[in-house]
Amino acid sequence: MSTSGLKAPMKRRALIGASALTAMALALAPVSAGAQDGERDSIRIGYAVPLTGPNATGAGITTIPNYKLWVHDVNADGGIELSALGKTLPVEVIEYDDRSSTEEAVRAIERLATQDNVDFILPTWGTGPNLATGPTFDRFGYPQLAATAVTDLAGEMANRWDKSFWMLGGGYDYAVALVDLLSEQRDAGTINNKVAVISVADGFGIDLSKAALPAFEAAGFEVVYEQSYPLGTSDFAPIINEVSGLGADTFVAFSYPPGTFALTQQSVVSGFNPKVFYLGVGTAFPVYPNIAGENVEGVMGIGGVDPDSEAIKDYFERHTEVTGNPPDSWASAVTYASLQMLQQAIERVGDVDRDAVAKELSTGTFDTILGEVKLVDNQLRSLWTVGQWQDGQFVGLAHTEREGARDPIIPKPEFKPAE
Repeated sequence: MSTSGLKAPMKRRALIGASALTAMALALAPVSAGAQDGERDSIRIGYAVPLTGPNATGAGITTIPNYKLWVHDVNADGGIELSALGKTLPVEVIEYDDRSSTEEAVRAIERLATQDNVDFILPTWGTGPNLATGPTFDRFGYPQLAATAVTDLAGEMANRWDKSFWMLGGGYDYAVALVDLLSEQRDAGTINNKVAVISVADGFGIDLSKAALPAFEAAGFEVVYEQSYPLGTSDFAPIINEVSGLGADTFVAFSYPPGTFALTQQSVVSGFNPKVFYLGVGTAFPVYPNIAGENVEGVMGIGGVDPDSEAIKDYFERHTEVTGNPPDSWASAVTYASLQMLQQAIERVGDVDRDAVAKELSTGTFDTILGEVKLVDNQLRSLWTVGQWQDGQFVGLAHTEREGARDPIIPKPEFKPAE
């Protein structure tokens, strides 16, 4: 169903201007705001995401395209079945720009709940924003499907907010999987036991490094360099120059996209060539091969997919066709799968009863592009944790017991200087 030419209602634009929020109502189907259940002709879903500000890049790759793809797929298929009403209804979307601000995100969620009266609210992008908005979801009784939050607090948060669902694991999951994989390589004589670790001074980097450093030491690795760097750092030459002289075969950076891209380019320029070159968020982005160029082969990072999965192949094709760009090879598929779970939960309940839908999400088993999914204590525990660029695809390496896991390429091919 086409959305071209549709605009936000004048009343909504005026209200948003007064509250310093930017919003756009995407009427993906005709609606009657405030209609009683017997009269309703849509399911109203809202979200506040960073359309602008520093988080807009991540949201623009992982979150927003998957929200749009899911709405497109649902409405193209006729909508969501509400058996209690004897209707199959399309989805209407109300979208706000949270400007990469947790305060704006909280205010937008309050507006969606109290003024727009949406049936469900989808989460924003990122670990910190999802933690910050959790109390607001809980206060208004909305399920929170946190598909882009990596936090070791997931279990605690799920206990505190029983309608919150944590889909991307914690720092411990990713760190320990990486250490296990590297331990196998060291024991095989492929790499030495020296490791250099840097991390962005943000919740993501703190969580990952806090888990990784003791895991490396417990596994018998020597951490020869450990450094945190401020968010917004662009010059990594001093770090690269120091690490390059320490004899570490493994370089690990728990980085955000700007750091991921800068570290790649500056390592190539400096001739820094560790056998294992592992980076954080952004490595799995479809734009990363454009950043790394011919040096992309063998770069490791967080996430991954099974590129041989027919469901993933179909998802990549549809995502590219509908949104104009391919998804990332980590949280994109998890985000879309969380929306499939939401739809199936609504249809099983047969109504937009949020308490009942949340209970179904917590206890049910769902058919998704990731395969069959059943949450454990409101958490997705079957995750791709370590990936690597191989033959133009960012493939999953660990947990290695997963079907479709690939053997790592170690050492990676040496970086070739940019021409």
